[in-house]
Amino acid sequence: MKTPPVIHLIYGPQGAGKTTYARTLATKTQGLRISIDEWMVALYGPDLPQPPALTWVMTRVARCQTHIWTVVGQLVALNTPVILDLGFMTTADRQLAQQWADQYGATTKFHFVDAPAAIRRSRVLSRNETQGETFALVVTPAMFDMMESVFQPPSPEELAQAYHVTSTHA
Repeated sequence: MKTPPVIHLIYGPQGAGKTTYARTLATKTQGLRISIDEWMVALYGPDLPQPPALTWVMTRVARCQTHIWTVVGQLVALNTPVILDLGFMTTADRQLAQQWADQYGATTKFHFVDAPAAIRRSRVLSRNETQGETFALVVTPAMFDMMESVFQPPSPEELAQAYHVTSTHA
């Protein structure tokens, strides 16, 4: 009997280390990593209104995610592990991801990546300056605060079903 392919769903608040974790996991599993930040910057970065408007951003995130799930379906059909670094900021986002994975007959593994808020803010501001490997776009303090208000921490039930990674280095 063929083992169902695995879709790894990486979630957590901004600056927690999701992309770094997803990169490591992609190497470990020999899977394909898909990051929402990279898609958003490539497709919509030049058009981003200033100041950024949450409705404008979230509409485009939804468009990207719809197409990403089409690609995921193709990868699952090829039995390729998939690592999704899409944020999954709300409980509803995570539930919808589970529904998509179920539709494709894949096994899901949720990975909750977290760090204390002060460390996450420091990382984001530092990433803005260094623009290193995981840099996708400048996140202003106001944008950071806005995304903090959007993120819904996992419920105890969600957390019980996830790998929990806490990153405490700055």
